[in-house]
Amino acid sequence: MKIFYGVQGTGNGHITRARVMAKALAAAGMDVTYQFTGRPADKYFDMEIFNGYQLRDGLTFNTHNGKVSYLKTARDAKLITFIKDVKSLDLSGYDLILSDYEPVTSWAAKQQKKTILGIGHQYAFRHNVPKKGHDPLADFVMNNFAPTERNVGLHWHHFGQPILPPIIDLSKHSKPAIKNKIVVYLPFEDQNEVIRHLASFENFNFHCYASDVVSSEYAHIICHPLSRENFQKDLLDCVGVIGNAGFELSSEALQLGKKLLIKPLHKQMEQISNAAALQQLGYGHVMDDLDVAAIERWLDDVNAVQVTFPNVAEILVSWVQDGMPAMDADFFAEVWNKVDVLHIQHNGMNA
Repeated sequence: MKIFYGVQGTGNGHITRARVMAKALAAAGMDVTYQFTGRPADKYFDMEIFNGYQLRDGLTFNTHNGKVSYLKTARDAKLITFIKDVKSLDLSGYDLILSDYEPVTSWAAKQQKKTILGIGHQYAFRHNVPKKGHDPLADFVMNNFAPTERNVGLHWHHFGQPILPPIIDLSKHSKPAIKNKIVVYLPFEDQNEVIRHLASFENFNFHCYASDVVSSEYAHIICHPLSRENFQKDLLDCVGVIGNAGFELSSEALQLGKKLLIKPLHKQMEQISNAAALQQLGYGHVMDDLDVAAIERWLDDVNAVQVTFPNVAEILVSWVQDGMPAMDADFFAEVWNKVDVLHIQHNGMNA
């Protein structure tokens, strides 16, 4: 089977999910062409698994100091380039089109009347899952940004809906936690403000990752450039994660049993809704803004949740190979029955 797979590149979560799918698709002998949009070419990293991937501008949301800037988003949108890319993308030689919320691929498939399957977290919001911070405009954008003929939504819990658990790399296993080691990934925040809010907690070691690295004057706050390999090493042996409310990092942290503190991106319905879901499920702590008091309460809390998810990538690839039959209630029940939730404590951490 020959597949064209479009992936939204604005956030690293989409790419992380695509890496897991790429392994499963390759293992099944699928011939896949990958396309990424949403960020400059020099901002992609560790992309070897995608074998000569294509890049286009696409569409993306612009942020400033932890908020979505709709004015900057509209001003910087290259609509003429987007339309040209949609019209020039030839999908005629492919048996199936996949989209992880990638608009060029989705709209090109729609125009060419090609079967397109959406796989990703955003598609879960077409069902009755926790939603917060949404309005008619946000709902319209969510449903039409990257339209699909069929879709598979992903979430941490089924909420009684026909959706699946997250797609994550199950080959990673948590290591004994290094005492007081915290991973920080707040890419949409002012990094100097992040450092300022962490400065007083000298009994903890913070490993901060960002695309634009700033200098830290504090020995307990270490700033790193984005690196998949180094980030994963720190994630495996940390105690907890402070991040924006992206879906994929939170999913990995839950799988590894790391305690979570998230600060959702303002005016971004998906992240605000993710925060609401984590609170509803009791899977993590939330702060609406960078808040020293909230950080202190979370650092003092030894409780965490570990959620064991099944290999959803393999399940989906097998389903595609079978011709994508209708997913009935028994199909979803069988998958979710493989999910296990364990409440743990990190008060026995290694030094």
